[in-house]
Amino acid sequence: MMTDIIVKIMAELLSVLGLATNLIEQGRRCKCTGAYSPLVAHCVIAMFAKKLSGEDDVEAALQRLDRLTNEETRMATTQTLDVVHRLAMESVLYMLCYR
Repeated sequence: MMTDIIVKIMAELLSVLGLATNLIEQGRRCKCTGAYSPLVAHCVIAMFAKKLSGEDDVEAALQRLDRLTNEETRMATTQTLDVVHRLAMESVLYMLCYR
């Protein structure tokens, strides 16, 4: 089950990267200028970040990614608690048997 979540997370990451790449390509086609000064480059990055956060497809993909990573965290915590519980039970049994 943990492997399934990790695969889904990787798929969502690829989806987000693909959407971001498409936005970058659209920006290049729309704004072809010769050379960027550092100030212009900073403005372009800021505009891209604003556009990226406002895109519905990207926003939905990021929300799915967030949901999946939260689910993965819960699963990892559950597995850790299960291991700790088993170790505690084995310790109690050991102490009872070897007193």
